[in-house]
Amino acid sequence: MNHKILSLSLVFVFFVHQNIQAQGEDIFGISDKAKNPKSESSIGNAARNILELFSLELSTGGAYQNMGMKFYSENPGLYPLTQFQNFENPLDITPESPLEMSGGDWVVPLFNGGVRINLFNILTIGGGYGMEWGKFGTLEGGDFQFPMEGPTYKLSKTYGTVGLVLYDAKRRQSFLRWKYRRYSSNNLYMQSELRQRARQIYPWRFILEGEYGNMRIKDFYDPALDKPNAPYDPKLALSADPYFGLGLRIERDFSEYTKLFIKGGVDFRKFTYAASDFSEIQNIDQNLYGMQVGVAIKIPGTKRCKIYGCGVVMKHLHDGIEYRGSGIFQLQNRKIGQWY
Repeated sequence: MNHKILSLSLVFVFFVHQNIQAQGEDIFGISDKAKNPKSESSIGNAARNILELFSLELSTGGAYQNMGMKFYSENPGLYPLTQFQNFENPLDITPESPLEMSGGDWVVPLFNGGVRINLFNILTIGGGYGMEWGKFGTLEGGDFQFPMEGPTYKLSKTYGTVGLVLYDAKRRQSFLRWKYRRYSSNNLYMQSELRQRARQIYPWRFILEGEYGNMRIKDFYDPALDKPNAPYDPKLALSADPYFGLGLRIERDFSEYTKLFIKGGVDFRKFTYAASDFSEIQNIDQNLYGMQVGVAIKIPGTKRCKIYGCGVVMKHLHDGIEYRGSGIFQLQNRKIGQWY
């Protein structure tokens, strides 16, 4: 009798131990707490974990540019400055009272391509290359014009970005716990509601992003500078300085590896416009208010399962190694209602 009781006790302890051990696992043995190896070797596993931090992205959009210049020169004839036909007022400018001019035009389209690294869902860093096509509109001030309008210019840029994650799924969970703090831990109904809401998939992410880069004007032609025997190449009249920008990026996850994002913001730029004999320059400020939409694909660190006869569509294990059962455009661990 004692042996039977002892045997039953051992069986009970074994099942309790197994249940406790399996609390963080699903039916395929995937632990929610432990990171399963993605490769047979430790070096390969580390490389795949690092690779999974990177994502590639492409975006396009448009922008409106607002340009301004405080014009002053002792030799205004060196610039394409013209006066309205109906006015004959002389140009009265001093270093303390320059001629303030402004103008604007559209920049369409914008194209950007780059790479981004996610650091602990707190910061993002990245960089890329962009192209834009637009038109520098005529600047106007008082009775005068500074015509820069001409054929489409082409501009390239290389840039780096740093982003601060303002809100995402983890911060939503923290917010919900803070919101439900007024309910007692003995209030089983509200605690159950909190757990259900915290487990819901929240695909949105809001990032405050700063950008810094260099620009290069690849093609610019000002018809006002098209004069016989011009002593210089008009394409060299305009040059760009480094710029910085600030924007808000909104991301929407479609799977663990793919996302759609919208980014709106402003770039603060500076250009210099050289006189015809390059003896002096005028500084031009540009604020570029843009909107972009794009897609980003995270490089998968987990290999796709190719074992014949394995029909598991979720992430699963073979010989202790984690494999994907679905493509990168699908949720890897789909739940009820997410299979189609």
